[in-house]
This record gives sequence, structure tokens and C-alpha cells, in this order.
Amino acid sequence: MPTRFAACVEYNGKNYNGWQKQSHAPSIQNELESAISQVANETVRVSASGRTDAGVHATGQIIHFDINARRTELELARGGNRYLPDDICILWVTPVDAWFHARFSALERRYRYVILNRPIRSAYLHGSVAWHRPFLDVARMQSAATHLLGEHDFSAFRAAGCQSNTSVRAIHDIQVARQGDWVWMDISANGFLQHMVRNIMGVLMRIGEGVKPPEWSRHVLETRDRKQGGITSPAEGLYFVSVVYDAKFKLPEILPACRFW
Repeated sequence: MPTRFAACVEYNGKNYNGWQKQSHAPSIQNELESAISQVANETVRVSASGRTDAGVHATGQIIHFDINARRTELELARGGNRYLPDDICILWVTPVDAWFHARFSALERRYRYVILNRPIRSAYLHGSVAWHRPFLDVARMQSAATHLLGEHDFSAFRAAGCQSNTSVRAIHDIQVARQGDWVWMDISANGFLQHMVRNIMGVLMRIGEGVKPPEWSRHVLETRDRKQGGITSPAEGLYFVSVVYDAKFKLPEILPACRFW
């Protein structure tokens, strides 16, 4: 009888073509499956709480996998990290019930979008945060963000190629803040459509620049038309921060990422 484990994973996505395993390009899933398979000495398949796009990062991605081999949590975490590249690591591993599913058991997912908002780009953070020259008024952006709270049809904020069966999602919280040259948005919802967070930020950035009024976000939402939504913000600014599960699963706490911005 195989044992099911859950694990928390951190990664910088700039060198990968997203989460999902692909035959023609490097992916986070492929690296994790290869590393854990070597530790377990068997072929292992992993499932994630949510797929991230090319260039998107994670500080608290949750996965699950089944193995027949007898391995401790420490052996799986340390052994997995031994075989993983430097830009991916396993933070913790814990055994879970056989009916736990990283994706379908999730109650809420949280993302953070990070912008360096100054005239000059960053050299050492290239590919790890978004860079935006024009000054962003976070008060205007926060005012606009409130129009998106609650359950809505987010068709205007989904990618054209999004394969989700429904475009209805419930945003639980959305906060925009600034510290010095850094602007970030924290957003949590029961789920997200493809490019949804990046498209929301694209709209908020236009409002923050003063190009559009705060009410424009509500207008875009109500049109349910992606063509009305403006730009898709760059992938490098997006971080998958954490996932919320029922307390009955007894998963370790997913600590928030350090606010170095």
C-alpha cells in the first residue's frame, strides 16, 4: 500500500516554462518528479495545488505524491533537495491521508505580485520582480481593487487559452501597498483562472498611472470581455505564496515570504 505525502515547494520560475511537465521545455514538475523518483528509487508523479505559468515563482506551492518505498519525511526533503537545481527546493514533507489532494482539497490560494517602481531597472533582481517606470498611486489602485472583491464572472481577466470549465471565482481579499520603490499586491481567492492575477494587475497599473479612473476595474469586470482589460503584466512579478486547507489535514504552517521589497 503506497504512502501519500504532501510537500511545500519554493522555486524561482525564470528558467522554466511553467509548472506543468512538457517534453520540449524545462518545467518545475519534471524537476521535482525526477528528484523524488531518485530518492524513492521508483517512478513518482507529483500533483500541485495550482499550475504556475512560465516565469512565475512560488514561495509556498503545495504538492502531493505517493510512494511504495519506506522513506522518512527528512529523507524525502533532504534527498529531494540534493537532486534538485538551485532554483527549486523542498521546504518540508509530511505524510497525509490517502484522500488528501493538493489541488482539490485546497480552500484558498494566495498570490503576491511585486513591482519595482522606479525609473531605473534592477540588475540583481532581473527576472525575479516586475519593473515599472511610471509612478503608481497605490491609493487609486486599492480603490479600484475593491470592485473585484466577492464572487464574479472573471471572463474579462482570463487568458484566451484558459481551459477552466467556469470563469466564476470568489476573491476573498486584495490589498495593494507601497514601501519605498516597492509596490505589491496580495490577493487571495478560492481559485484563479489562467493569467487572472497578471491581468488584474495590468488593469490596476493603468489606474495607478492615472490613465484610467478607479471605476474602470468595475467596468472591465462587467463587460466579461478580455479585450477590454488592457495589458497582461509580466510573469516575473508573480509569486504563488500559499494555500489554505482544512485543519483536519494537519499540514505544517506555510510561513509568509520575507518582505525584502
